[in-house]
Amino acid sequence: MTRHHDAAPLLPTNVSTRLRAAGLRPTRQRVSLATLLFGQGDRHVSAEALHEEAAKAGVRVSLATIYNTLHQFQQSGLLRELAIDGQRSYFDTNTSNHNHFYIEHQGKLIDIPGDAVRVDGLPEAPEGMRISHIDVVVRLVKA
Repeated sequence: MTRHHDAAPLLPTNVSTRLRAAGLRPTRQRVSLATLLFGQGDRHVSAEALHEEAAKAGVRVSLATIYNTLHQFQQSGLLRELAIDGQRSYFDTNTSNHNHFYIEHQGKLIDIPGDAVRVDGLPEAPEGMRISHIDVVVRLVKA
């Protein structure tokens, strides 16, 4: 769970409005988790890290509910999901088109600005489909 550039944090008073705008009913658990997620600017968080953060904040919620809520937020466009090694997913509060450095020994993601990576030679999308975005993860190890 890493804080990145200073995006405007989502104030608790705006959480319900933002959830409704995304097509989600602002339940107590969704509001609590959204406040934790979006109240600190852009960052990457795993379900397990958010579960720990919720427990420290006194939000009683199961890990399964955290996973369900993160996936609901992702499906409604509030988060991007990044699967690393097929084993761990991180959820990014910055939904703009950008890429990532992954520091392997720390399990940490860092944003790469959207225009810093260029991908040439993309194949044509199959008929009836379009490319929505490309995820590039540049893995880093100690030199």
